Amino acid sequence: MEVREIHMLRWICDKTIMDKIRNQEFREKLGVASLSVKMRENRLRWFGHVQRMTHDGPVRRIECIIVEGKRSRERSRRTWEEQIKSDLHELHLSNDLTRDRASWRCLIHVLDY
Repeated sequence: MEVREIHMLRWICDKTIMDKIRNQEFREKLGVASLSVKMRENRLRWFGHVQRMTHDGPVRRIECIIVEGKRSRERSRRTWEEQIKSDLHELHLSNDLTRDRASWRCLIHVLDY
């Protein structure tokens, strides 16, 4: 995903890989943050929204559902819950911080260049 993102940034600047310009320079010139980091921000923003909902709300009730059946034999994809745990661990955050919306948004916000 990041390879395609950098490819698009190079295309926007009308440069090629042969120009030997670092990826970071493209991000600074265009004023954009990494797509994966922005996706993590949006994922955590939605997580905070869900955590602030009441426990009897429709989205919170889905958290308790147990899906029957087996996963495929291949390497299984990460679940949303596993990804959120990983994101929280990377940023050294906990579930309790979601209660205060303003501080939560400040903690997860990613600045563009």
